[in-house]
Amino acid sequence: MKVFVTGASGFVGSAVVPELIAGGHQVVGLARSDKSAAAVTAQGAAVLRGSLDDLDGLRQGAEQADAVIHCAFIHDFSNFAASAEADRRAIETMGEALAGSNRPFIVTSGSGGLAPGRLATEDIIGEAPAAVAARVSEPLGLSFAARGVRVSIMRLPTSVHGKGDHGFVPYLINTARQKGVSAYIGEGANRWPAVHRVDAARLYRLALESAPAGTRLHPIGDEGVPTREIAEVIGRHLNLPVVSIPADQAMSHFGFLGGIFQLDIPVSGKLTEERFDWHPTQPGLIADMESHYFNN
Repeated sequence: MKVFVTGASGFVGSAVVPELIAGGHQVVGLARSDKSAAAVTAQGAAVLRGSLDDLDGLRQGAEQADAVIHCAFIHDFSNFAASAEADRRAIETMGEALAGSNRPFIVTSGSGGLAPGRLATEDIIGEAPAAVAARVSEPLGLSFAARGVRVSIMRLPTSVHGKGDHGFVPYLINTARQKGVSAYIGEGANRWPAVHRVDAARLYRLALESAPAGTRLHPIGDEGVPTREIAEVIGRHLNLPVVSIPADQAMSHFGFLGGIFQLDIPVSGKLTEERFDWHPTQPGLIADMESHYFNN
């Protein structure tokens, strides 16, 4: 298939592209800069220049492809509502272009907030707090199943890890360096789910090839890593004290991540493993942190 991939040069998308090419698919990657275009080309994919704000370009990319994988998201947590709105417009534009074609459309979403305090499964619709619910990717994407699109939702866990990670775990590491302590919140028993980017990329390909319309997929390597364990690894590698801070200090200590780092959001991927014969083969979050997150 000829697959149009948004976010093709991003952390997740840059793992998805070579996985698709190795599986015999052609890829056209969206790139908004010369640097991104060069990275996409180096992976063996063609390039469509544009951004999430370029709705005409997104429409063109979707119309000319056999399938679409939407990985891009503007990770500006200082203006999350604007990022969510850009995501909404992009999904709507590409979904409209695919309507009535039965072509695959994989929409990336998240598992955070699906069922706080209990194990979230693929069948849970979600009980997300307002900040998470503002991202409308899942309900909007799924609405196109009734319009002749083979749409599926990839619910990425809180931590997608691997070499090149610039997400939440590096943010925690940098915060520890700046504050002089590696902190967790309360007892640190709250759990974060995780997956290696290479394992996630393989599931994107499997979803592209076989996921029925309306499917929700959970690429989960670790159902839930206690946040205290994450803080302990950081403290040991940076030779810093590992301390507990109360919840009312989370935002002042961690910034925007304080509200997320205190969530207990374990996620199961058992149904996904059974339905798609997908099984994680890469290191878990703690082993991956130990191996290379402190090399610089």
